[in-house]
Amino acid sequence: MRQESTPQRDIYSVSRLNSEARAVLEGSFPLLWVEGEISNLSTPRSGHLYFSLKDEHAQVRCALFRGKRQLLRQQPTNGDQVLVRARIGFYEPRGDFQLLIEHLEPAGAGSAQRRFEALKQKLQAEGLFDAARKKDLPRFPRHVGVITSPSGAAIRDVLKVLRRRAPHIRVTIFPAQVQGASAPEELAEALQLALRRADCDVLLLTRGGGSIEDLAAFNDETLARTIAGARVAIVSAVGHEIDFTIADFVADRRAPTPSAAAELISPDAKALNDAIAGQVKRMARALNRRLQLDQQQLKHLHDRIDRVSPTRRLLQLQQRLDGLDSRCQRSLRQNLLSAEQRLAGLRHRLQSQQIGHRLARDRQRFERLPERLLRVWAHSQHKRHANLAALARALNAVSPLATLQRGYAVLRADDRRSIIGSVTQIVPGDHIEALLDDGSLELTVDAVREKPPGEEER
Repeated sequence: MRQESTPQRDIYSVSRLNSEARAVLEGSFPLLWVEGEISNLSTPRSGHLYFSLKDEHAQVRCALFRGKRQLLRQQPTNGDQVLVRARIGFYEPRGDFQLLIEHLEPAGAGSAQRRFEALKQKLQAEGLFDAARKKDLPRFPRHVGVITSPSGAAIRDVLKVLRRRAPHIRVTIFPAQVQGASAPEELAEALQLALRRADCDVLLLTRGGGSIEDLAAFNDETLARTIAGARVAIVSAVGHEIDFTIADFVADRRAPTPSAAAELISPDAKALNDAIAGQVKRMARALNRRLQLDQQQLKHLHDRIDRVSPTRRLLQLQQRLDGLDSRCQRSLRQNLLSAEQRLAGLRHRLQSQQIGHRLARDRQRFERLPERLLRVWAHSQHKRHANLAALARALNAVSPLATLQRGYAVLRADDRRSIIGSVTQIVPGDHIEALLDDGSLELTVDAVREKPPGEEER
């Protein structure tokens, strides 16, 4: 007979079983929030904590290792109702199912934290935390409204900083309770009052530090929506730097402390004065440099005008005429001197020849010579003066000044350097200057009309 084969058995060792159970448990669950009562608390010398977390029907072993324990604000005791964040663990040597604690807090605080997170997610989904809707703070506020308790330390810190940095800022306090059952309603009403008055440039919602329960008034939904609907910028400074509230997320700016908020909304008067003084000095230097450049340009223009001035040309011609007149006088004196010398020679020759009638004739000619010379000189002078007058009339005829006196104008470009001689040099909208005999006109060109080809000049 053929013997039937027995199936091969997969036999687990205890170690293998616990190892695979650990892999299944620890890989199947994310971090969990679990609430229960502490019992069987054990505190060995290692610094770790071991306890059970139980409810009415079951319990589970828990381990809180030393590194996480050091982060607790308050050490747990038996009977505490707590909320823990933990991951599933399995202790293989004993086969114990347990929770490995990452975070532990009182159960009441856990409820408040859950309500906080739920409201935060709701308002965030509605866009109340978006940076795009947040308003900029005024750079130089003149009136600041503070919503806080008038007897708290926060208002004293705010006023102290404002007096030091910007004593000119007016401060209005809108009193409200900042903790307790009525605090959320009072804070919302005080903020609404400040918004109705509409005389503050910026509002500050603040209080000093405290526990999570103390800051709960600033996690109110009505207060958050009032902040979001405000038309004026709102700064939130609630608690210490590590504290965050719903008001902080909705406000336009969040400050870590009341003093920091006062510095945030107020300009430093001394720094502002120093900045203004620096700007004044820079403006003075710039104006001086501009004035020097304008003076240099003005001198350059004066020199150019002086070089092309008709008056300067007339003066040059007058100097030339005076030079010609001097040359004529010198030439006449030289001619007279030469004639006298020739006459003296002739007289000497006549005396030596003793010819009476020739002497008498020559004497008559000599006596007439001065008169003839004077006539020639007068004729020459008259001719030169006539030529000079003709030159002066010709120069005056082409002088721009004479043209201006006859009612015409000279057009000059806006740079006041080039003369406009053609319509192709300008376009509509250009600024030009018209020079007249007694002043100038600033003109703006509305239209440019060119003369049609072939049209005769009128």
